[in-house]
Amino acid sequence: MLSRCSQLLKIVVTALALAAATFVAGCADGGDAPELQIAQSTGSQIELSRIYRLGVGDKLKITVFGEQDLSGTYDVNATGNVSLPLIGDIVAKGRPIGDFRNVVAKRLGDGYIKNPKITVEVLAYRPIYVHGEVKQAGELAYKSGLKLRDAVAMAGGYTYRANQTYLLIIREGQSTEAKVRLPSDLDVLPGDNIRVPERLF
Repeated sequence: MLSRCSQLLKIVVTALALAAATFVAGCADGGDAPELQIAQSTGSQIELSRIYRLGVGDKLKITVFGEQDLSGTYDVNATGNVSLPLIGDIVAKGRPIGDFRNVVAKRLGDGYIKNPKITVEVLAYRPIYVHGEVKQAGELAYKSGLKLRDAVAMAGGYTYRANQTYLLIIREGQSTEAKVRLPSDLDVLPGDNIRVPERLF
């Protein structure tokens, strides 16, 4: 009787251990991550300009009409600022392009230029990152209209261990991964951090 109880106890302990291991693996694999809830209809340049927020690594073309010495190409530096002549550092990180342009115009108009007219264009967007179960993980150049499947292809494609039913993504301003079920036509945004999870079996 004691031996039979011991065997039953071993079976129960083993089952619990397997369940715990599966749960932990699922968490580490991102299987319990929430679904991505970011609405995005198109990766066109017009749409991107509407929803895009500047970030570290962006390269901007700033034109101040009639002021050639103030116009030029500027980077959003590691502190998230753009350093401009006369007015110094302007916070760019997290700001929509229009808001950033308005701040620059206000600062220039405050004792430097009367009614400044300014345009701001993004010449080069910050890179994206693809890692996990891809053959060539790392930093990749962003291109307008890039889809998730394109990003995976640019990273060399899936490894044989890859789970191809979903991807995990962290977007600018987010701190946790969100799940995107595949196949998906979701557009990649500059700065996206994309992870391809591993299959459990």
